[in-house]
Amino acid sequence: MNILVINAGSSSVKYQLYNMKDESVLAKGRVERIGLDSAILTHEPEGKIEVREVSEILEHTTAIKKVLDMLVHKEHGVLESVNEIDAVGHRIVHGGEAFSSSVVVTEEVKKEIKRLFDLAPLHNPAHMLGINAVEANMGDVPQVVVFDTAFHQTMPSHAYMYAIPKIWYSKHKVRRYGFHGTSHQYVSERAARFLDRPLEELKIVSAHIGNGASCTAIQDGKSVDTSMGLTPLEGLMMGTRSGDLDPAVVTFAMGKEDLSLNEVNSMLNKHSGLQAISGLSSDMREITEAMDSGDKNAKLAFDMYTYRLRKFIGSYAAAMNGIDVLIFTAGVGENSVILRKAVCEGLSYLGLELDSQRNINGWGVEKRISTDDSKVEVLVIPTNEEWMIARDTFQLVNQLHEAKR
Repeated sequence: MNILVINAGSSSVKYQLYNMKDESVLAKGRVERIGLDSAILTHEPEGKIEVREVSEILEHTTAIKKVLDMLVHKEHGVLESVNEIDAVGHRIVHGGEAFSSSVVVTEEVKKEIKRLFDLAPLHNPAHMLGINAVEANMGDVPQVVVFDTAFHQTMPSHAYMYAIPKIWYSKHKVRRYGFHGTSHQYVSERAARFLDRPLEELKIVSAHIGNGASCTAIQDGKSVDTSMGLTPLEGLMMGTRSGDLDPAVVTFAMGKEDLSLNEVNSMLNKHSGLQAISGLSSDMREITEAMDSGDKNAKLAFDMYTYRLRKFIGSYAAAMNGIDVLIFTAGVGENSVILRKAVCEGLSYLGLELDSQRNINGWGVEKRISTDDSKVEVLVIPTNEEWMIARDTFQLVNQLHEAKR
């Protein structure tokens, strides 16, 4: 079975095509600048030369058509026919309380995703464009939606409720939902396999550290708390997001600077975090380079970033009454030696001991970076959210076929 994985944004589409027989990636790529006459399609077929095309792509239906044409292209393609694609899996950011697992797309599912537009106005409408574009190009091919929030639906109410009037929850479903769930689930499963220990017996803190960042407490294989909230703004300091702050900062800033709600929202999501404190960049690589050159603002940004991460790890160890495994994943977590070192050196009270040589060695592979005597296993596990989407799609479509027999 061949599974096409789609991650549709408002002006972009990322894709990967999997052959589930051997779990290989046949091709991957992206369409950027949708809506312009200078849209860019980048196609990377396995074993062939990367292709880059610039053309007019004004909406998502055309973007998906371009992707499919490239997948079956005589020279650059990897399939003979679009009919060789057995199913399509989509990443959906917000599933609210309605979805605690991945589901096959139906009319009712689409209605529920639309109902959740208010909870993820920047993401869910774009994901729906992707679903509709696949329908327009591929007819009745089975589609599956995989939710970033689903893994966190196991959180107990004392972890997901906010201390605000309950009518906000009953009427508007204001609560902590959490995100990056597909990544946290994947790396926790891989960690258990790496350690050859039952997932259900481990207390894990998973740190997904990229431009967006979140921390999750995983006990008995289930999410019991996570740092992101109603939206991906809450929690850790991020590349351009503020993370946690006093809510009164919003009303204070609006009054002092005569800001609108949209302006405050933009400030907190797009002009805060590493970018704001360093005054330089949201990229951790540029931050650490500047810090090494003596830039005090870059040093402050780095120190704030790692300090907050240590606090979350410590709080989750307290929440679970212990910690067996700490996982670093995503772009920064997988690649920043200096960040991992700074975080782990402040966690020695947990009995955690970092092995400096292991921390430096090996890139892009699953590895242990703690010492043999460390009471906490510290692992680097490269995430693979696309594979999780492909896996769930494969399983659900197989169940669909079995039910029809």
